[in-house]
Amino acid sequence: MNQTLVVAGVAALAIIVIAIGIATSGSGSGISSRLERYASGKQDSPKVSTGQGPISDLIAQSAALAQLNKVVEGRDFGANLSRELARADLKLKVSEYLFIWAGAVVGIPILFLVLGVVFPALGSPIALLVGAFVGFFLPRLWLNRRKGGRLGAFNKQLPDTITLIANALRAGSSFLQAIELVVRESRPPISTEFARVIREVNLGLPFEAALENMVRRVKSDDLELMATAISIQHTVGGNLAEILDSIAFTIRERVRIKGEIRTLTAQQRLSGYVVGFLPIALVGFLFVAAPNFLKPMFEKPPEILSLPAGVIILAFGGFMMFVGFMLIRRIVDIEV
Repeated sequence: MNQTLVVAGVAALAIIVIAIGIATSGSGSGISSRLERYASGKQDSPKVSTGQGPISDLIAQSAALAQLNKVVEGRDFGANLSRELARADLKLKVSEYLFIWAGAVVGIPILFLVLGVVFPALGSPIALLVGAFVGFFLPRLWLNRRKGGRLGAFNKQLPDTITLIANALRAGSSFLQAIELVVRESRPPISTEFARVIREVNLGLPFEAALENMVRRVKSDDLELMATAISIQHTVGGNLAEILDSIAFTIRERVRIKGEIRTLTAQQRLSGYVVGFLPIALVGFLFVAAPNFLKPMFEKPPEILSLPAGVIILAFGGFMMFVGFMLIRRIVDIEV
């Protein structure tokens, strides 16, 4: 019965996606999208086979999916999600990410049903609900991890990049020439973001606006400090090379202090993960290895508020573990 409901849900979701795409199909101007692809460094590619099978080719070349992506990106939710994907450097459209998200929500319970042949506990309604919950949060965690990793790599390269710009200015180069030097000599993600700044300037966008766009994409406090200093220097004048050297020194000191803080708080952060996830992992192991061990927790009587008392106890314990985990995270999160 559960498997029938899951298959019916997948079919209904696919029909809804196709219907929305067909309903919103139509011709429109592609100028904005072409300018965006040029600014971001993406190139139009011919519709060739991906080599991964007809289903992958169909998804990659689906006009309905393209129209759905256009509709979703027109909403505030889609625009914010598109910005998050750009910050994570994921070459995915919003509709593709949502498709993966929905697939994770439905696919993990289906995987649990398949594994339920070997481990019967995974085929229970509670396990399927947990699988759907994990599938709902897993793509978001993946996106946040990619975004955090890219931001960390950007911040680590930024001091050397600022020093390179300052030295190029002392050598007599203009600021745009210094940026082009950064694009040639640096590695992603620094080179990728500064290359986009140059392309936006070549399209006619003022340099200050292109710099603000990069700050909005990367969302780095250190980059925002550099952009603010450059904007002020363009307005009031001054020795930009010396200003950039001071900013590079400040950023290096901040990175050094952050590293020392992470070293000193490593044990406390690990304690937070143990407090938060060890009981959950233990309950999951018992649920799979010995299903009858936890069975009394879901039986009535006793009951509280018409629910089994064991369910209330588990929910309260999970809530308190979550509160403890967040408090530990808040304590060890020291701003520099």
